[in-house]
Amino acid sequence: MTTPTTTGGSAALSGQVLFYKNPQPLSAEDHGGLGVKQIPQPFGFLREAHAVPVTVTEFGVSAASYPIIFVGEERTPVAVMGVRQGENLYVDANGLVLEDHYIPAFVRRYPFVFATDEGSDRLLLCVDRSAPMVSNQPEVPFFQNGQPTQFTNDAIEFCKEFERQRRATVDFVKILRDMDLFEQKTVTFQPRDPQGNNTGPAQKVADYWAISEERLNALAPEKFLELRNNGALGACYAHLVSLLNWSKVVNRAVRAAPQPAEAVS
Repeated sequence: MTTPTTTGGSAALSGQVLFYKNPQPLSAEDHGGLGVKQIPQPFGFLREAHAVPVTVTEFGVSAASYPIIFVGEERTPVAVMGVRQGENLYVDANGLVLEDHYIPAFVRRYPFVFATDEGSDRLLLCVDRSAPMVSNQPEVPFFQNGQPTQFTNDAIEFCKEFERQRRATVDFVKILRDMDLFEQKTVTFQPRDPQGNNTGPAQKVADYWAISEERLNALAPEKFLELRNNGALGACYAHLVSLLNWSKVVNRAVRAAPQPAEAVS
């Protein structure tokens, strides 16, 4: 895998990635005077993301803060940070993630991201030119004397590791699918009045995919050992434990809105 930092700006980018409005292949020619600066709301860009992708190696630490669910045809694992589209319940008014809650690597790599160079298998380091921390009056430059700075080289290494973990996550999901461990689930909440009485029917929060604990426990011994030996078993249990956080997310949403509720999954 090669990760050039100089492309001459000739590579075409396609597709959309959460957070990124104007990703451009990073090059000394096009971005020689740019870098990053401190901004008042460092995670303000996260405020409108109610779910963020996580890699399999993050399941354990993420499970302490958020439900981890699988979504879409690809069964992408995401950490749930809100119950309504465009509303993150874990970013405060100062644009900071609430204390003691894990920040996924998908978020921490911003404003950098890898993009595939069309026509080859290379990965190009890109930067979101519209990111609020990217500036032409930087405190930390991307380049010095036409060469990547230590900051940029560190960003490359971080994105390389993220890409490795992303691919490991794809492999993990494939194992789960091959063993038929996924089941569809629904989480709802019950609206209640201040006295705790039901005030209407239960309301759906989300439909999602999850690992079936019943199917996991029913695996043939050799399949169970396969999960354990390839390191996937711990992630399975972390995911199952993380689903206990649904009530925390729903109750946080209720406090931010108006009426008491109780999560039912």
